[in-house]
Amino acid sequence: MDDFIALPDLASRAFGGGVVYANDEFFAAADHLVLPTPPVFVPRTFDHKGQVYDGWETRRRRQPGSDVAIVRLGAPGVVRGVDVDTAFFTGNFPPYASIDGVAVDGYPAPSALAEAGWIPLVAKSPLTGDSRNLFAVADERRFTHVRLTIHPDGGVARLRVHGTPVPDPSLLPPEFDVAAIAYGAAVTDCSNTFYGHPEKMLMPGPALHMGDGWETSRRRDDGNDWVEIRLAAPATISFADLDTTHFKGNSPGWAAVHGRSGESEWREILPRVALTPDTPHRFRVEPSPAVTHVRLDIYPDGGMARLRLHGRPTPGHLEDNFERSR
Repeated sequence: MDDFIALPDLASRAFGGGVVYANDEFFAAADHLVLPTPPVFVPRTFDHKGQVYDGWETRRRRQPGSDVAIVRLGAPGVVRGVDVDTAFFTGNFPPYASIDGVAVDGYPAPSALAEAGWIPLVAKSPLTGDSRNLFAVADERRFTHVRLTIHPDGGVARLRVHGTPVPDPSLLPPEFDVAAIAYGAAVTDCSNTFYGHPEKMLMPGPALHMGDGWETSRRRDDGNDWVEIRLAAPATISFADLDTTHFKGNSPGWAAVHGRSGESEWREILPRVALTPDTPHRFRVEPSPAVTHVRLDIYPDGGMARLRLHGRPTPGHLEDNFERSR
């Protein structure tokens, strides 16, 4: 049931997710819910409102009702499951929670969202304190916002909304990074994930540090490390960005990119090129027939901060995915 946790967190601040409304934030701000970092806790750390928590915490209710936070998904898409993480909330976690979703155009105000047609994703369900509470979601529709309701009050450290990104094609330029997770690309296979998963290479923005990228263990044989990626859409690649920022004594010596369509043979997109430590490497590539998958080979091993592959998607693919999920 918890296979969905391997999928991207659509609500993450790393994708641009944010809390657009919370009815109560007395003890701790709801913005903590979408932080991409794990929650932390320092005992006996008090401010003027009490113990400091890395999460959303509301005051103790003295009237009937429940507390609510609405999250704008940074990457709208199909929700496969949610993680209501109550880490470090022990005597102050909510006993129950429910999740609803909605798909809206544009950037409505909280008052307009309150009137939207919310669809139940997770019924009112019991929570355990200081734990990750996982709930699978079966709805196949695309959502732009989720609403977390805690019954009646309490604290939640993080809300992870795992799923498959489905971008609105009308908001995309003719050419974009078709290897970006935010647009639906995904890692399908990899030789080594010892120090960091290759999905980090496909995240938005520059890498924050060496741990915010893909890094393999040191090879002691004659082979090389590699990762395979399913693109957001079949596309003709015209530009490659291989970024080794922060990787200084452990960047790959060389790299190459190949592509294929479906199960066809791999063909060269970017020939083997030398890489420099701590450097974004940008290459124009000769346009070739559209590919659905790419393979990045690094020689012999090392770390890559980001991989960007800009291309023009095949007409109709993204539009069909978008319409199927409406």
